[in-house]
Amino acid sequence: MNRKIIVLDTTLRDGEQVPGAKLNMHQKIEIAQQLKRLNVDIIEAGFPASSQGDFQAVQEIARTFGDSVSITALARAVRTDIDAVYQSIKAAQNPLIHIVLGTSNIHVEKKFNRSKEAVMEMGVEAVKYAKTLLPYVQYSTEDASRSDFEYLWKTIEAVVKAGATMINVPDTVGFAVPDEFGDLIRRINDRLKNLNDKVILSVHCHNDLGLATANTLSAVKNGADKIECTINGLGERAGNASLEEVVMALKVRESSFQAYTEIQTKELLRTSRLVTHLTGLDVQVNKAITGENAFAHSSGIHQDGLLKDKQVYEIMSPEDVGAESMELILTARSGRHAFKNAVEKMGFDTSDNEDFEQLFQKFLTLADAKKEVYDHDVFYLVTSHRTVSDTEKQLYELESFQVVTNDVYPTATVKLRKGSEVLKGSEVGDGPIDALYSVIKALVGMDVQLKDYKINSLSRGKEAIGRVNIRIQYEGKTYSGRAMDTDIIKASANAFLNAVNGALLDDMAKQGSAV
Repeated sequence: MNRKIIVLDTTLRDGEQVPGAKLNMHQKIEIAQQLKRLNVDIIEAGFPASSQGDFQAVQEIARTFGDSVSITALARAVRTDIDAVYQSIKAAQNPLIHIVLGTSNIHVEKKFNRSKEAVMEMGVEAVKYAKTLLPYVQYSTEDASRSDFEYLWKTIEAVVKAGATMINVPDTVGFAVPDEFGDLIRRINDRLKNLNDKVILSVHCHNDLGLATANTLSAVKNGADKIECTINGLGERAGNASLEEVVMALKVRESSFQAYTEIQTKELLRTSRLVTHLTGLDVQVNKAITGENAFAHSSGIHQDGLLKDKQVYEIMSPEDVGAESMELILTARSGRHAFKNAVEKMGFDTSDNEDFEQLFQKFLTLADAKKEVYDHDVFYLVTSHRTVSDTEKQLYELESFQVVTNDVYPTATVKLRKGSEVLKGSEVGDGPIDALYSVIKALVGMDVQLKDYKINSLSRGKEAIGRVNIRIQYEGKTYSGRAMDTDIIKASANAFLNAVNGALLDDMAKQGSAV
């Protein structure tokens, strides 16, 4: 009988640790909603002890989605961290406290500067305390793949006896290779089943050598019942095991692994695109499962084979992961019904008539600017519309602009609105974008530095939607801004304003006046 593999998604915790991928609460809620549609078993919503903002985001996710998805959050092996996790997730129906503590010699000696016995006792005491708060506790043996096996097992045995209900074995620095890691999991699994067969064995792999997916699958083959992944493989350094890759490998090769997940795979592409849109971190075009070219065939030999039978060159269909085999094309004459059908086909809700009408008007504006509107356009139109909060709308908005570019005095004139206040000004710069950003900086009165600027095309044709991603630095912190439009100058202005508004929201939260 095939085993069910539990899927923990840590995009909102480990994935968010990527530089430039910081998400606000509204964006985290949007991703959590999509993870619920994806049907993950557990959402790791954050690291609540790290900041008040992260605590509030985890708490809101637990309150909003905790009735249908298990919610967890990370804690170090200290009481204050464990208390923060408990207070943030306790509203969920099946909350899980996740404790992490290193077991490798380098962690014990260099990071903690304590004896192995003292570090182990820290872990045992942390689990005992967590068990007084909640019945479910996961213990992660950080850097397990570089740990002495007997000490690693001694630690696992001690924390299981202290009450841990899940043991997570991380390849924290992506050091493992599949045969070694599989053997490690097999040895732990054999002993764990004899110690307490109700304890769940889990793995968490990083991708420093490009082996995170392979190591995770090797662990499943050798007895792991739970996997920890992120959407698009996001994570520190080279990232984590990619959820979509592991899940589809288990599905396509179920007979080999004799295991399955309950992930709704048709939501995979939609989830990937949402995370890409909100973090501003693009997926490589040839990435497995969710890359733009994952189901593209340009070779004449391949096309000939596909026309005869798709299975000649496809081991899974685009529809399996939520991709469309035929693109949807809309125009300004398509009407509400066709547009509504297109939006609903992508899985978005259209029951709010007022919200849909606002969305439809944005579609008409876009359709007037473009001859044809493709499914990519519709997707980014909806996600952009749905992820702007009421608070953000009350901050700086672009009212109008004019940019004149030449090799003498590139000039930008901008009108901004902040509530009922209208601000106007002009500046020159080294180029059109520099002039544009100079006048915006002058109008908002903030000393910000542009750290990164990038443009991507999101759809095809000369009227393609362009997305601008920027990063600014303000008072020592980095803020990301994203915007899209068929006019890349307008998108550039809005991206800059979104980053500025993010900094202002941060200031408001510190002052206790955030909406």
